[in-house]
Amino acid sequence: MPEGSIRKLVIAVLAIVLMPGLLVDSAAQKRRRTKRRPSAPKITNPEIYQPSPGENSNSNSSETSANDNSNANSNSTPVEDPESMKRTIRTLSNQVDKLSDKLSEMQTSQQSMVDLERLSRAEQRSSQLRTELRDVQSKKADLEVHLEMVENDLKPENIERAVAGYGTTRPEELRAQRQKFLENDRTRTRQQIDQLTASESRIQQAIATQDVEIDRLQKKLEAADKAAIENAKTGSQTNASQPVASPTPTP
Repeated sequence: MPEGSIRKLVIAVLAIVLMPGLLVDSAAQKRRRTKRRPSAPKITNPEIYQPSPGENSNSNSSETSANDNSNANSNSTPVEDPESMKRTIRTLSNQVDKLSDKLSEMQTSQQSMVDLERLSRAEQRSSQLRTELRDVQSKKADLEVHLEMVENDLKPENIERAVAGYGTTRPEELRAQRQKFLENDRTRTRQQIDQLTASESRIQQAIATQDVEIDRLQKKLEAADKAAIENAKTGSQTNASQPVASPTPTP
């Protein structure tokens, strides 16, 4: 078989074998191209809602009824009577006055309680001072009696009589010792009496101060009691003379 015919036969076979593959590739490329193309968005106009004539009539009637109700409510609101307003203001003013009076009474009562406590303390203090004064005066009286006895013993004849019972060859020394002892006792007793006298004066002054305070607190409490009684009488008379307010009729 000639060589040229063999080449032609081989080319023809290769063409037959390669043709289906080329056709398949071209078809796939076309499909890809068609997929890549973006689709244009479709614009649609929405439908406009138009209410029916029946719905329009219902809405108009509801608005009309609402307006009628508001007008009726405004017309039904009662008008304030000037006399009623005056009575209300007068009632409120009276209530404020009563509250003020009660507050004043509470403050007065609280002050009275404080004064009573102070009065009780002043009376207790005065009682304690009087007890101390009695003790001081009793001690002072005893010392004055003792001082009088010492003064009597210091007389020469009494000193001589006191040492006469001792058997001694030096009676003058015994008399000097006795005299010195009595003089020291007299000095010590006088000093104690002076101290008690000063204490007595101080206690008496404190008692006088407490008595003045007690008298002042007692008078203050009596005045507060009288004022409370007068206020109670005035309040009862005011309540009795005040007319009873008639109830305001409700429209």
